[in-house]
Order: sequence, then structure tokens, then C-alpha cells
Amino acid sequence: MKRFVLGLLAVIAIIAIGLAGYGLWLGRDGDLVTPQGEGTVAIASGEYEAFPLPAYASEVLPEGTKSYFVEPEPGIKIHVLEVGTGYPVYLQHGNPTNALLYRKVAGQLPLDTYRLIMPTMPGLGFSSKIPASEHTLDNHMRWMAGVLQELAIEEVIYVGQDWGGPVGMGALARTPGILKGAVVMNTGFAAPTEERSLSDAHAMANRPIIGELAIGGLSPLWPRLSAIQGDPDSMPEDVIALYSQPVVQSGNEKAPLALMRMVPTGPDHPSAEQMREIEAYVETLDIPAALVWGMRDPILASGLERMKAFFPNAPVTETEAGHFLQEEVPEEIAAAIVGVHGELTADSTDDE
Repeated sequence: MKRFVLGLLAVIAIIAIGLAGYGLWLGRDGDLVTPQGEGTVAIASGEYEAFPLPAYASEVLPEGTKSYFVEPEPGIKIHVLEVGTGYPVYLQHGNPTNALLYRKVAGQLPLDTYRLIMPTMPGLGFSSKIPASEHTLDNHMRWMAGVLQELAIEEVIYVGQDWGGPVGMGALARTPGILKGAVVMNTGFAAPTEERSLSDAHAMANRPIIGELAIGGLSPLWPRLSAIQGDPDSMPEDVIALYSQPVVQSGNEKAPLALMRMVPTGPDHPSAEQMREIEAYVETLDIPAALVWGMRDPILASGLERMKAFFPNAPVTETEAGHFLQEEVPEEIAAAIVGVHGELTADSTDDE
């Protein structure tokens, strides 16, 4: 019996050491992976490195969609999808998706009226993959501001959700004068004033090694995306693959966990300073805006009241969608964009 117990303890110890070693391996910083395009694409502001999309991505996009890279810093290539002509609309996704998240919204809009600009955050989609330590809110704001500046956008309607909220609005704060209207979905702009955790999953992600095992190793995040939808069937395997495949195939899968850890847990968190910058900027805004909210989002549904305080005059569309509203209620999002643009057009006419 004693030998059995000792043997069992030895096996448990070996398993524990193995799991710890696996967690440490998962916790490595990761490498910079810079994608390579082919040829060039001409857009309004010039010619850019083209990126031929794989069939599984191109086949779900509206005809005429352009795919190209903008390189705001050496090695940091941000993949941009662009379609349509007319008033510029900047649509920013969050974690762990990419610009393809807006494909259904694009399908609901008149593309002879709107120029849709859909960049993907570094670490995700077909953009450069970066070491985990490079995933900071300051970096993402700076890189995305660089894209807006490179594209020489003079006025824009902004559309954002999840990390696309702070990253997109933060980029606009650093590109003053171009933001004319906004459509805001499940996200947040308020800086933390006390210690908190956004969700149980985020709390787990912030635990060293445990986070690597729970989010990036033994139980990957991707299959769980359907669980935070209002309708789980809105996120089937082929849709999840639109987001997971380019990350997994890159050889650097650090982004989803790193972006979860980027969520501020209190006023001293590394992202808190930038969140205070964003909050101060949003409080200065006096622009046409609309809110479209997924009330079945277990992570951010409760943030609606705070967002209403930022935009007290904005019409609010409450939906039965979950976290990724773009997959469930693209018609409502498109209608909100048209409504904000209509207000801008009316204001422009009144000024004449």
C-alpha cells in the first residue's frame, strides 16, 4: 500500500511539473511575425502593399473589397479591408476577432454612399503578430492612429465594439478633428476608479500559468465564443474559423490572452492611464451618435447605462444579441450608421 501511495504521489508530481512546464512554455513572450503581401492596391490616399486573401475569407466579403497593409512602424503591418466609395466609416473590431467581423454590416450598407475602412488589430487576423509584452493599450492606440493618419482621412464616422472601443476612440483622440459621428456597441470608455474584474474568464486570464493553461493551452478561447452570444448558433464553427485560423496558422497565438490581460483591473493597471486619456476625450465630444447594445452579453451588457451618460442624446437600440453584435444584428448596426450620417448631412445643410 505504501509503495502504491508513493507511486501515486510520484505520478501526481510528474504531472504537476509537466503542467507547470507546459504553462511556462505557453507563457513565452512569442515572436514578431510580419506577413508578406503581393503586389499593390490603389486607394484614395495612394498605393499600398496588397494582401491576397485566402478563399475562406474572400468568399464572405462584398464584391470589390480591397485587402492591403498599412505599416505605421517597421514590422507592424496592419491589415485593412476596404470597400465602397463615399463618406468614410472607420469600423474597429475587438478581441479575438478581426475586420471580417464587419462583413455582414458591410452587406447591409449602400456601398456607393459609404467608404468602409476596417483595420485589424496587430496580433489578430492577417495583421502582424507581436510578442505578448507588446500588447499594450498605448501601442494599439498609436498604431491605429498611424493608420488613420497614413490614409489621410479628414472626416469619419467611427463604429466600435469590445477593445475596438478604447483602441478606436483612443486612436481618434490622437488624430484630432476627424471624428464627426459615432456608433458605439458593447464596449467601455470609462477609466477604472477601483479594483475590479470584468468577468470570471478575465480573472482567470490574469493568473500566471493558470491563464496560459485555461485560455491559451488546455482550453482554447475560440470554441467558447458562441457561449457569449445571444444566439449561440450565430457563431458556428465556420464563423469561428474566420477569426481563429489566421491566428493559429501564424505560429504566434499570444494575442487573445494578452488582450484579455490588457483590460484594466484597477486605477494602477498599465492600461488605466490610456483609459483616462480616452475618457477625457469622449467627455469633450459633441457629435451625432447612436448606441446599439447586446443585452444578452454576459461581459458588457451592464455597461449600457455608463455609455448613455457619455452620449445622453444618442438614440439607443437594445437588442437580444450577445457580445459580438455584428454577427447577430448587422441590420440594426447598419441602420445606426445611416442615421448618424443622416444627422451629419442635415447639419451640413443647415450650416449652408
